[in-house]
Amino acid sequence: MAQLAGAPATVAYFSMEIALDDAVPTYSGGLGVLAGDHLRAAADLGVPMVGVTLLYHHGYFDQRLGADGSQREEPVQWSPSDVLERMPGAATVHVQGADVHVGAWRAVVRGVTGHEVPVFLLDTDLAENTQAYRDVCNSLYGGDDEYRLRQEIVLGLGGVAWLERAGVEPATFHMNEGHSALLGLALSRRARRAGRRDVVAAVRERCVFTTHTPVPAGHDRFPAAMVEELLGADAVADLRALHAIDEDCLDMTRLGMGSSRVVNAVSRRHGEVTRAMFPGVTVRSVTNGVHAPFWAAPPVARLFDDNVPGWREDPALLRQMLAVALEEVRSAHESCKQALVEALEARAGVRLDPKALLVGAARRATPYKRMGLLFTDPDRLRSMARSAGPVQVVLSGKAHPRDEAGKDLIRHVHAVAKTLGADVPVVYVPGHSMELNRLLCSGSDIWLNTPRKPHEASGTSGMKAAVNGVPSLSVLDGWWVEGHVEGVTGWAVGDLQAESADDEDAAALYRALEHAVLPLYYDDPDGFTAVRRATMALNGSYFTTERMVAEYCRVAYRSGPPAAED
Repeated sequence: MAQLAGAPATVAYFSMEIALDDAVPTYSGGLGVLAGDHLRAAADLGVPMVGVTLLYHHGYFDQRLGADGSQREEPVQWSPSDVLERMPGAATVHVQGADVHVGAWRAVVRGVTGHEVPVFLLDTDLAENTQAYRDVCNSLYGGDDEYRLRQEIVLGLGGVAWLERAGVEPATFHMNEGHSALLGLALSRRARRAGRRDVVAAVRERCVFTTHTPVPAGHDRFPAAMVEELLGADAVADLRALHAIDEDCLDMTRLGMGSSRVVNAVSRRHGEVTRAMFPGVTVRSVTNGVHAPFWAAPPVARLFDDNVPGWREDPALLRQMLAVALEEVRSAHESCKQALVEALEARAGVRLDPKALLVGAARRATPYKRMGLLFTDPDRLRSMARSAGPVQVVLSGKAHPRDEAGKDLIRHVHAVAKTLGADVPVVYVPGHSMELNRLLCSGSDIWLNTPRKPHEASGTSGMKAAVNGVPSLSVLDGWWVEGHVEGVTGWAVGDLQAESADDEDAAALYRALEHAVLPLYYDDPDGFTAVRRATMALNGSYFTTERMVAEYCRVAYRSGPPAAED
């Protein structure tokens, strides 16, 4: 079959979700958004790469919220044929004694210089398949463990089979989390057919693995008996050889690690946590980033265009923003904030004050992210707003359909919002999307992040805010350990100790807000704008996927982007 990608791919980047555009709703949150930014940066840098993910006909879900904050999930209505190219033919993988046919759709990510990175979205909703496998590509993170394992079989085994059929032979397979780790099994089978004696070594020399999960419960594990039922006893034996079967369970993270020559965490702090979780595994750290040209709001992008020529090709140049006049920075932010205020009025029917401090946060609604920490003491928050200056809060985020504690958290925020009333306006915006995230990350005055340590692997929403000159007020975990300069790029909640109680972190949050953030915002507007400018120049210039992908090229891919032609 003729090669579909147009050119050999140095790297095949596998991810359970890739956020390409809101019109392609095949992502749930941070993991997918990072994957999309990774591919955008690879396209900018000219890295020969191909993306591989699954297509989800019902998307993740559309979020609807009742008056009390009760979440209702609805299938996403979209048509892949409207936005993607259907690829001819199908690959096959052998599951439960029969062939499963794997088709694909294609999207193309184009870089600033015109370099293209194709993305294949695998699809099993084909007439040749049984209904059980046609349904595999219905919903992201849906169904029971067997449904999830079938999805990961299609991604890992089916992805390798599809690339082989398409004539794409990557030098490196990059697994973004353990969901795609069964590609190691596919490569071990190919190595055996090729007559390689040391099959494990043959697999490891082809693979790179990135882990994002510092919480043990977040690592996929499947009973060995289930794996044997779907893939056969020979597959279980091969997985044992890759050191992936532990206590009669297939551990997808251990499979990814055991299949890879390079294993990396996504921040320095996360690297420490991961090495403690997996003793004996060599774990590097490549700190995440965001794609600055994609996430810069239009007024901010114009500010950069006027003052930092070439920033789209090289976001590191944004450090030059330190020399830009404060009035220009202030004007750009006021435009962004006005856009957010108008969008909130249109979406939620609430008119916020563009002059009052606006605290923004958009994270997955789950207990460890502690979305409600700001509301631990509503009376103190109300008193602070009266004495130090008005405070407004805008939140957004979905709870997983099976995360009842996360749904309770959204209801709790709604209840507190009613208690606070007009004293501290709180708006919870349903239907979190990349478009909404860009509005929030550019129009907020400060970005709030309060995870329970050490559960934040990296976190990229604060990086998106930083590109737009929005400083963070954050717990010292994940990326913020590296990006925090007190009073320069934002403010810390608490200190660097490994863990802290919720009440301690709430007290620290209130102290920072009352004694540092609010006085600077209301009493020294130039000082606050200087923090915005420093945030752009220091964190906006460094925490980018352009820097991140270049680092992967050096330490993991064993090849850099093509050299520029004279």
